[in-house]
Amino acid sequence: MRQEKNDPRSAGHPVVVRLTHWINVFAMVCMVMSGMGIYNAHPILPFRFPEEMTLGGWLGGSTAWHFAVMWLFVGNGVVYLAFGTATNYLRKRMLTLRLGDLLRDLGLALTFSLRHEAHGYNAIQKIMYLGVLLLGVLMVGSGLVLWKPIQFGLLTALLGGFDSARIVHFTGMAALLGFLVIHVAMVALCSENTAVHDCWCETFEEKKGKE
Repeated sequence: MRQEKNDPRSAGHPVVVRLTHWINVFAMVCMVMSGMGIYNAHPILPFRFPEEMTLGGWLGGSTAWHFAVMWLFVGNGVVYLAFGTATNYLRKRMLTLRLGDLLRDLGLALTFSLRHEAHGYNAIQKIMYLGVLLLGVLMVGSGLVLWKPIQFGLLTALLGGFDSARIVHFTGMAALLGFLVIHVAMVALCSENTAVHDCWCETFEEKKGKE
């Protein structure tokens, strides 16, 4: 029997999930580029990013871009979480993580034997995607501290002060950017009708067959 498009157990992803994912790509790229412009005005490390990689042209412009796209990022995240909760997508795809499954799949991954199940995520995928969701929350929280450290005094204290929040925000940006580059590259290398991880599995199996 054919599965519905919005069935979390189907091999593909619901349209809402795909749409919010690509909106997130746009939002994150804009936030990273504008964030680089903000960073260049007050660097915390002994280097600056090339101006060609920044967005906004100057501190005021970069800040305007950053906060404008921040609301798109937050609103898009709310839509994703609301849809995922209402349809049980998040629970069925990610919230069924068990320690035993994680240890088993970690062992399989280390021996390049881990396969992607069409009807859901394996334990490694679940922990990675949950980690990215939590990282997104941390980025929003640290961003609020950098925006209004006095008004969000409790958050500022939890993050160890304004300077510590800058380091947390910068480190989180680097982690999200790394995940984004790898994730989008994997999508680009596979056809839209093929699950990303299935594509890698098929490629690996083809290489084994030729040996």
